[in-house]
Amino acid sequence: MPPAGGGLEIDMEQQMDFEKKQRAAVRRGRIGKTLTYFFLSVWALIVLFPFYWMLLTSVKSYGSYNAEHVPSFFTLSPTLQNYKDAFTTVPLLGYLINTVIFTLATTALMVAVSTLAAYAFARLRFKGKELLFTLFLSLMMIPNELVVITNFVTITNLDLRNTFTGLILPSVTSIFYIYLLKENFEQVPDELYRAARVDGTSDLKYLLKVMVPICRPTIVTITILKVIECWNSYVWPRLITDDPAYFLVSNGIQEIRENGFGRENIPAMMAAVVVISVPLIVLFLVFRRKIMEGVSRGGMKG
Repeated sequence: MPPAGGGLEIDMEQQMDFEKKQRAAVRRGRIGKTLTYFFLSVWALIVLFPFYWMLLTSVKSYGSYNAEHVPSFFTLSPTLQNYKDAFTTVPLLGYLINTVIFTLATTALMVAVSTLAAYAFARLRFKGKELLFTLFLSLMMIPNELVVITNFVTITNLDLRNTFTGLILPSVTSIFYIYLLKENFEQVPDELYRAARVDGTSDLKYLLKVMVPICRPTIVTITILKVIECWNSYVWPRLITDDPAYFLVSNGIQEIRENGFGRENIPAMMAAVVVISVPLIVLFLVFRRKIMEGVSRGGMKG
């Protein structure tokens, strides 16, 4: 017969083995988490270093910057003269105003057009809707260079070069944003739409009163992304405007480099770049949760 305490000893051994495995798993988890945070920290430093270098250079004087034979990673005598020069030597404020006008107008029109188009594809019934939407999505396969050339010829023929209308018109629609909104609108139960129609609600009223509030995170997301896109737009503004009165910050910064501070005044250039970059950085930091929420909602189905 087995000893009376044999079963208890086996249970204790099993418990000790389980505790050892548990401690080993905890150690592996801690090591994995430590390595993950280490590599994330290194990657964050790599990503943020250019911004730090841009800000650091912008507060160095022209003389001290040129006197550095070896780049210095800090300065003991920062100056704001470069920021003053950015607004007095060159028309940076005018470029910013033009960019704000272009960004707000383009974003407002794009959101309106994309919302109406997405609602039509998501809720309205008409012949050939699926075929039309498939053809619509196929336009995303056309290279942007071809679209830019076509738009340039069209705007030139309409005599809209060096105008805000010419800057804005080619950017008032986005196939990707329409698709994103359509997928989001289709997540709203059909019962709400049928109940609203029974009550005599028009499609436009249903869109504004029901769909837009429900899908607000996605609409906010595409609005923010469009603002960033317009603010960073370079090729089209550079192509369609040669009058400094209509320059945006994207092509205005090139004008500053060529005919403003000059190629050698790097600190002043960096000050102008900081001024241009700060609004987008603040916008992203404030609305980053909305952006992530909207993208995740748009990617879910059902």
